[in-house]
Amino acid sequence: MFRTRKMGVVAAALAVTASLGLAACGGDSGDEGDSKTLKLWHYESPASGLGIAWTEAIKQFKASHPGVEVVFEEKGFEQIRQNAGMILNSNEAPDIMEYNKGNASAGLLSKQGLLTDMSEEVTKRGWDAKTPASIAITSKYDQDGIMGGDKWYGVTNYGEYVMVYYNKDEFKKLNLEVPTTLAEFETVMQRFKDAGKTPLAVGGAEYPAQQIFYQLALSQANTSFVDDYQLYKNKVNFQGPELTNGANKFAEWVSKGYIAKDSAGVKAEDMGVSFIQGNAPILISGSWWYGRFSEEIKYDWGTFLFPGNKLNAGSGGNLWVIPSSSKNKSLAYDFIEITMKPEIQNLIGNSGGVPIGADPAAITDAKNKELIENFNAINTANGLAFYPDWPAPGYYDVLVGGMQNLINGSKTPQAVLDEIATPYNDNLASLGK
Repeated sequence: MFRTRKMGVVAAALAVTASLGLAACGGDSGDEGDSKTLKLWHYESPASGLGIAWTEAIKQFKASHPGVEVVFEEKGFEQIRQNAGMILNSNEAPDIMEYNKGNASAGLLSKQGLLTDMSEEVTKRGWDAKTPASIAITSKYDQDGIMGGDKWYGVTNYGEYVMVYYNKDEFKKLNLEVPTTLAEFETVMQRFKDAGKTPLAVGGAEYPAQQIFYQLALSQANTSFVDDYQLYKNKVNFQGPELTNGANKFAEWVSKGYIAKDSAGVKAEDMGVSFIQGNAPILISGSWWYGRFSEEIKYDWGTFLFPGNKLNAGSGGNLWVIPSSSKNKSLAYDFIEITMKPEIQNLIGNSGGVPIGADPAAITDAKNKELIENFNAINTANGLAFYPDWPAPGYYDVLVGGMQNLINGSKTPQAVLDEIATPYNDNLASLGK
């Protein structure tokens, strides 16, 4: 769902891109439908599993399309999240780009007519047959931009899910076992707190905190709750047991010192670096960190599913979408075709990603096998519960603010739930639901 990258030079480059780069790759490129240029954007860091796979896909595309120039620009997730509507409504849009899925993201852009309906090509090329139904939900939208519809506005090549990363060396020091229930998990965190360590690395300024809140809500939820919250099957009671448990437990974890009170201003990148450096023994976040952790962590580490949960935040991965204004849609389809090839899928799996079509026998690393097996177990049990910010446009920022209020203690859990209920219900009303 979300992506991470190293700061510094990359961040500065992205800032320059935002102000200058778009104009630089605009109409003066000579690409007015002449099929000589493919403009491609994605936000995967080069060392990540997906970044490695997309680099190889670009290489193969160039080899199979002699004479076609690939103009690739690496973007920041937040940069695209905040500006996609404006960019795609201009003449600066790429031919193909990676974009976040869900009602508030790809669904909203599809409703606004900014994305290409890919349904005919998806069927023609057999991508629908390669995509499990539970993964395809986030690629398909209805006329209101609600996921699970009948038209394909994107294609994904991988899955993702939220899990618990842990420092095995730190666990061994305190003779701790991997917890299997929420109560055992809290006991583990209390042991670390008693030993003078804040157990959780948390980024309250971006997505990580809201995903912890959602995991705690899901510990009391069933699939009907997920359908109601994400797909609007029925009205959601924000003071009901699921979300109340999420808010109350989150606030309790802050009060007990499991979550640092200064984490409200911490960004996801800084959270990840803190875990990489061994400053916190536990991190709750997504599979998108896996490849980077494999490259950069020097101590012994591992993962486990959120203890006791049958439902977990997760879904099909971010989408390859084709802007309606794309000048070379046929080339964009050809690129997606390459990303679906078995060798690219196997490369995703061997680089720390979760492919949807890899050969299990071709995945050689034991940790990577475990990553994929855990995802498959969740998916097979219909346990993918999507992400908390998906239901309404702008809901990501609403949840960030709500979690910051819980961390700061500036609002009670009940007040925060009322706060996040209002824009959710306003969105329903705008859809006539």
